[in-house]
Amino acid sequence: MNIYCVFCTRSSEKITKTTQKLLEFMAKCEIKTLVMAGADSIFSAYEKAFNHVKPNNEDIFIFCHDDIEIREEPEIFKNKLKEALSGDKPGFVGPAGTTRLSENAVWWDHELWKAGFHRGRVKHLDPQGREYETYYGEPDSVVVLDGLFLAAKARTIREVGLEKPDYFEGEWDFYDIHYTTTAHQKGFTNKVILLNILHNSAGELAGRDSWHKNREAYIKNTNLPLKI
Repeated sequence: MNIYCVFCTRSSEKITKTTQKLLEFMAKCEIKTLVMAGADSIFSAYEKAFNHVKPNNEDIFIFCHDDIEIREEPEIFKNKLKEALSGDKPGFVGPAGTTRLSENAVWWDHELWKAGFHRGRVKHLDPQGREYETYYGEPDSVVVLDGLFLAAKARTIREVGLEKPDYFEGEWDFYDIHYTTTAHQKGFTNKVILLNILHNSAGELAGRDSWHKNREAYIKNTNLPLKI
């Protein structure tokens, strides 16, 4: 079994210190990493990287942001992924998600959060560079995962597909919702697992027009709510 990682950026400029640290971590893990620089679509970048590698069905593929720091020992990190992705129909795994996606298709919906439906924890940096942790809930099976870090077996990815749905207009939004809920609807088991990850932003993209357009399109084309 091999493990691969891919992340993309819309800029072809010199990579940041955070991205360099991520590359160094993956090298310590002996995980081959593909950086899709200057990409114009996260969907096509992920699909191109996956098709380039041609992984075996049991290989693990990681899709993640380029602004995260993984604070795990390499062997422990790899073993966590292998264990979480064992079994007959493993879906995607990651550090944060929810057991219920409501009609608004916002996975971090605060009312559902208060009701105890969310799972996981992620560290963030505020605008002043101070670190804090967002706690969603204890790890468990979920219907949807956040896209800052996703991992899955290649056979799962092949069945789910990485191409952008025709009804999406934006090239960078709602890929994580689409991928992971598709896996859920196909009978795969998505899971939130304990991963010590620092996201060097608050991850707030909901203000973008393309995010709203893709969300509206997703709602129109999905039978919501989804729940376990």
